[in-house]
Amino acid sequence: MSKINQAIKERILVLDGAMGTMLQRYNFSEEDFRGERFAAFQHPLKGNNDLLSITQPEAVKEVHRLYFQAGADIVETNTFSGTTIGMADYHMEDLVYELNYQSAKIAREVADEFTDRSRFVAGAIGPTNRTASMSPDVNDPGYRAVTFDDLRIAYKQQVEALIDGGCDLLLVETIFDTLNAKAALFAIEEVKEERQIDIPIMVSGTITDASGRTLSGQTVEGFLISIEHIPLLSVGFNCALGADQLKPYLKRLSHNTQLNISAHPNAGLPNAFGEYDQTPEEMQALIREYLEDSLVNIIGGCCGTTPEHIKLIADVAAEFKPRKIQVEA
Repeated sequence: MSKINQAIKERILVLDGAMGTMLQRYNFSEEDFRGERFAAFQHPLKGNNDLLSITQPEAVKEVHRLYFQAGADIVETNTFSGTTIGMADYHMEDLVYELNYQSAKIAREVADEFTDRSRFVAGAIGPTNRTASMSPDVNDPGYRAVTFDDLRIAYKQQVEALIDGGCDLLLVETIFDTLNAKAALFAIEEVKEERQIDIPIMVSGTITDASGRTLSGQTVEGFLISIEHIPLLSVGFNCALGADQLKPYLKRLSHNTQLNISAHPNAGLPNAFGEYDQTPEEMQALIREYLEDSLVNIIGGCCGTTPEHIKLIADVAAEFKPRKIQVEA
């Protein structure tokens, strides 16, 4: 049994908060994003947060360190857009393996600084900016901007680099189109088979509005049925909604699965300026309700959350036992 499989039986595991929110605090300029290596690169690079693992590695390390110091058991690699499909926006497809490898290596080095208990690195696998199950052209519903095979190949390269860099588990997250996620999961299973390894997998979808569906139209139950044939460490939801809006969907998930459940909600809903106003204390109170109802095994934060949020989430998580998995007879 892997260390994380053992740990999740013993306590509620705490996931880190937002990487992007923390990196924005540095106010990096175009020159900072480029560093010396990409000073003469022909295209704008500001906003390519994944690149900072190469050009500003100390900043990325500091973010990981702050989350571990706040009480996180798991940090996510700085690789949310780390596929050739995501990096095409910056004309950096050729850099994908290095980006993922370096991001995993950085997170691994920081995790190994903490010797009080097991700390884990989750390879963050985001959704890409294209969807396999819907057309981007309203006049041509049959058109697809990407194929399942395109996605599988792109995800496979990312997965290999994340594993090579030292990840303990993989997190397929912010899933708005389950077909994209299935391509990622297919790629992971391919790598596992080829390398004769087993690596824990977390899957986290996103409910985009009060309809209780993913962007591609799936209900909680539909999403679950689509992915639970894969052996998973956990299934859950993140992003889009704050902790209070997410709770009813976690309840539905909890009633329908034997898997561990994860949640990393936003710090409330964004204000008119796209910023998140929910304080750590407010978020802690809402997360306490999750724990009182025994809804989760892994808890963390998404957009707008900081080490201050994670510290209070970790404090309250320590007061509760993890959600019990009801094993069917």
